[in-house]
Amino acid sequence: MAKFPSYPTLFDECKTISISNFKKWGYLKLNQVFRSEITWSRNGNKTGSISISVNTFAESFFVELDYNRNGTPIKYKVPLIILDSNLGKGLVWFFVCPHTGKRCRKLHLVGNYFYHRTAFRNCMYENQTKSHSSRNHLSMFDKLYRVADANDTIHSKHFKKYYRGLPTKRYIKAIKRVNAGESISMEELLLS
Repeated sequence: MAKFPSYPTLFDECKTISISNFKKWGYLKLNQVFRSEITWSRNGNKTGSISISVNTFAESFFVELDYNRNGTPIKYKVPLIILDSNLGKGLVWFFVCPHTGKRCRKLHLVGNYFYHRTAFRNCMYENQTKSHSSRNHLSMFDKLYRVADANDTIHSKHFKKYYRGLPTKRYIKAIKRVNAGESISMEELLLS
């Protein structure tokens, strides 16, 4: 008897908020209250928006999320914490998931709330839904496509192969991509 398909929710298709975007947009400066609106779109059509308020005063850091979901207004706070970098260079911001209490750098909207990915059951990334053989095929074809990109990079107008007599890191990386792609034989592609 055939297995019933599960059609899991894919994190790749969910709306997310991330620390990296907040930092890029200048929301995470100390001792300020910053209000803004985030909008999501697909193919030029607006698919959603959310009002946020980021409070980074010394007492407590938090992001207040305010949005409508299926006609229901939802408003809650997500705590923020700031820790020393493990590299010893600067500080790193994290969300604290209001559901799991875990530190994270990205929150996903599944159902009605933005939570850490472990708060949701039966959710996967798109790559997890593919079979192992399918992943192997895709990785081989990816290596072949990277060969063309690496060759274009190497032969671009102002590309530097050497600096002070030593190969540059960018050149070494491009050569490794070319070698990895060229090591795949046609037999491997047909047999896999």
